[in-house]
Amino acid sequence: MTHAHPAEVARAASAACADSYARIVAALIRVTGDWTLAEDCAQEALALALHRWPAEGVPANPGGWLMTVARNRAVDVLRRAAVERRKLRELALLQLADEGRAGGSGGEEEVVDDRLRLVFTCCHPALAIEARVALTLRTVCGVPTADIARAFLVGESTMTRRLTRAKARIAAAGIPYRVPTGPALAERLPGVLAVLYLLFTRGYDADGEPAFADEAIRLARLLERLMPGRCEVAGLLALFLFQNSRREARRDVDGNLVPLAEQDRRRWDHAAIAEGVAVLARVDGDGPYAAQARIAACHATAASAAATDWPAIAAAYDRLAGLHPSPVVALNRAVAHGYAHGPAAGLALLVEARTGGALDDHPLAVAAEADLTARRGDAGRAAGLFRRAAAMSRPGPQRRALLDRATALAPAPGRGTPAGVPGRSDPAPDPPDPRAGSDSAAHPGG
Repeated sequence: MTHAHPAEVARAASAACADSYARIVAALIRVTGDWTLAEDCAQEALALALHRWPAEGVPANPGGWLMTVARNRAVDVLRRAAVERRKLRELALLQLADEGRAGGSGGEEEVVDDRLRLVFTCCHPALAIEARVALTLRTVCGVPTADIARAFLVGESTMTRRLTRAKARIAAAGIPYRVPTGPALAERLPGVLAVLYLLFTRGYDADGEPAFADEAIRLARLLERLMPGRCEVAGLLALFLFQNSRREARRDVDGNLVPLAEQDRRRWDHAAIAEGVAVLARVDGDGPYAAQARIAACHATAASAAATDWPAIAAAYDRLAGLHPSPVVALNRAVAHGYAHGPAAGLALLVEARTGGALDDHPLAVAAEADLTARRGDAGRAAGLFRRAAAMSRPGPQRRALLDRATALAPAPGRGTPAGVPGRSDPAPDPPDPRAGSDSAAHPGG
């Protein structure tokens, strides 16, 4: 152990919890079958860490420490409840999963990962789709209930009740805690892919937690090993790899978003891009995720922004719009055609995409109009649109990016910068609505 200041302890505990919470909960659920017990023990372990680590020091293996404490707490609870000896013996043998598995080492060869079991259990068709997504976000990622509630546009107490009912339904229905096989695997696959997509976008979003994107990639790799040759499984993994390859280059030293066209491509993860290309080469067929992966590949493999094959991207969006029509896909399709065939073509498609009101007051729709308007040569109107989009966005990197675009085009009268917080970037893609499945994230932003 090494002694640490309280702030260091808090950071270590937070990092260990983010990395190990789902592993601990999943391992205890596998043995006990009791979701509430597993979550309670994991939370008690974290609370004990915050109490003891300031005095005793942060352990060399914080995740292993948390697993041991949670496991011992579960043993105590089960012993007091006179649980059969077999479960006690199994609990005593629980050990922390190899920390290196997330990097693709040998542990991934066996599709027996507790968290993957947990994802399939959370995505069981006996649960409503919203319950599947919410339960996975809460249990697999440890996303706070309040954040999930905001994503679903409900109150925190309402979401808490939904999660409780979902766990009770799993217990009452005797839903098995395992990865299914045969027809059941195909039946449950779309729900699992949708959940992984949402986990990734939560981590890749400008305000997101990168560990969530890493977890989604790790689980996607496991699933691709389980189901080799499945178009959408490989497509989803390839999409993740291409998008995540740009992570280190998406921000400047001040933390502001950097436009895709201005990113230093030497900082991209070229090993991830190569893996994505290899995975995509195994895709035989088409589907929404495979189509998005092909779009992302065009960006990732271009030697420079000027070399980007925009006609191919526009054609891929045409296919995606047929496979998975949605307002966000229509929006990105308009932008792609604007780059491939000129801003007038993009603006015409944008008017079409906004017909019906689905994109009314959507900041990215306004930002897309601003970008196309600027490229058409009307800088003053474009600056006003960027400011409007910024005013519609929540505080954070995206708002700063939009304000910076406005400043670059037309500074506010009498000032060097517009009202608000400065920043820089093309509009970044909006994460998909967690209630609606998947939308493309291959927008000409970061």
